[in-house]
Amino acid sequence: MAGSGSGLARQDVRFEPDERPPLPMAAGLGVQYALICLASIVLTPTVMITVAGGSAEYLSWAVFAALVISGVTTAIQARRVGRIGAGYVLVMGSTSAFIAVSVTAIEQGGPGMLAVLIIASSLVQFLLASRMALLRRVFTPTVAGTVLILIPVTLTPMILRKLAEVPAGAPAGAGPVVAGVTLAVTVLVPLRFSGALRLWAPALGIVAGSLVAGLGFGIYDLSTVYEANWIGLPDLAYPGLDLSFRPEFWALLPSFLMVTLVSAMDTLGDAIAIQRVSWRRPRAIDFRSIQGAIAADGAGNLLSGLAGTVPNTTYGVGIAVAELTGVTSRAIGICVGVVFAAFAFLPKLLALIIVIPGPVVAAYFIVVVALIFVFGMKILLQEGLDYRNGLVVGVAFWLGIVFQFDWIYPEQITGAWEEFLGNGMTVGGLTVILLTIFSEVTGGRRARLKTRLSDDTWSEVDAFLVKFAARRGWDEKMETRLRAVGEETMLILGRQEAEAEADDARSLLLIASSDGPAADLEFIATTDEKNVEDQLAMLSEAAAGVPVEAETPLRLLRHYASSIRHQQYHDIDILTIRVESAPQVAGDF
Repeated sequence: MAGSGSGLARQDVRFEPDERPPLPMAAGLGVQYALICLASIVLTPTVMITVAGGSAEYLSWAVFAALVISGVTTAIQARRVGRIGAGYVLVMGSTSAFIAVSVTAIEQGGPGMLAVLIIASSLVQFLLASRMALLRRVFTPTVAGTVLILIPVTLTPMILRKLAEVPAGAPAGAGPVVAGVTLAVTVLVPLRFSGALRLWAPALGIVAGSLVAGLGFGIYDLSTVYEANWIGLPDLAYPGLDLSFRPEFWALLPSFLMVTLVSAMDTLGDAIAIQRVSWRRPRAIDFRSIQGAIAADGAGNLLSGLAGTVPNTTYGVGIAVAELTGVTSRAIGICVGVVFAAFAFLPKLLALIIVIPGPVVAAYFIVVVALIFVFGMKILLQEGLDYRNGLVVGVAFWLGIVFQFDWIYPEQITGAWEEFLGNGMTVGGLTVILLTIFSEVTGGRRARLKTRLSDDTWSEVDAFLVKFAARRGWDEKMETRLRAVGEETMLILGRQEAEAEADDARSLLLIASSDGPAADLEFIATTDEKNVEDQLAMLSEAAAGVPVEAETPLRLLRHYASSIRHQQYHDIDILTIRVESAPQVAGDF
């Protein structure tokens, strides 16, 4: 039986999100989280601005703003402000996914145009958060996975530039040796060790590479570090907003929208993962929390655009720390946010990270983009690469590569089209979205029933399911199973409706589709607080005996359905039930 609410209790969770650990523990873990993520937050805008040829003043401002915004959004994720925030410890920080498109934006239009592009793209995340249930068939894991595996392709030219970034007169082997040491430590430490040491592998790699660069080859210039104050503010190098909306803006906007979609999907995955590690007793995934996480991601990008720095996203390493320590209290997220903001006022520490030699940074990002590619492949494999999905992903990936490197009709694709089609993420992302929409539009027709939940609704649903089974040519046994699932589902929804206020009558949309000999039923209703998956899990843990009347519909539903999934969003519930033609026997009915 599908459902994330089942499973054994996790005894290693010391503090759940609603519990408050001692202040010294919360502060100590806050510093630990922050130190692990600090290098990534600082190096991402550093790479973006140095590769694009930005000024030192703008770089200092962008790093400062990135840290402050990361702190604010991390606190919002934990604390939740209205519908913004997940309510869990989700560490926010600068995202490397935007580096390639951001470099192009700075080179073509300056930091002001970059700021407006980030603001515009942040609106997509607010749209996804508010309409996540309605857009679930278009913005799928297949789309996210395809764009993710194209990110390393678009970042490759930047990484190659950083690999060759050594001072004039440096020994010939300085770049390769420094990059090799950084890469070796970053990769070999997690391969050999586990636990806390594995989490520190990126930082250890950067330290090892920097030591070799400074002590072995003298290419780690610390003069700006010596000149920087211990405590202070950066020069006010705010780039402003370029509202001219030139052709370059419109050419780059689709790329930013694609990467924003990927960032939202990344946040979705992290929001699911943190829910799974935060509770002693497993719960069904709360999609309202995921909507809040994506909305907070959008708020972070909006603030980043207004401040003129690189966008941010959730960091998966924070989930690993939560699982390792067993402390998932929201108080930790608040402490992490405070520590990030405090680091922003330590110029000497930030200067030490900003001047890390190019080969060290390049080797670090080789590991980052490799993990991004693997993460994208995991998403694609989890979604399932059948013939159709495999064809879509393969075509989109190939087109993304050839357009990224101008391998197809370069003499004919010029001007505005060259800017629009010159980014692999844009081409690949648009390809997979258009093919997904085509598949949805031309797929098998879905039967629909729209009504309101009331005492008379069951008769409508029953007649609808009988007609649906007849159109598919299914036998009497399959029809009986469909009707039984419909009856028990309506009893559950009807009981919830009876508990609601009379003036809050719930509407219902039933969508039925066939998948070979199986039927997929979607019961979409306005929100109810109870999650059916959690209720089913409680049945599994109950003592054997005659079920009480309130439990009977749940037990019957589990008996007749092969899988049940309950997704709860803001203002809407989606109960997805799969019914197989072969009998499915449940153990404790």
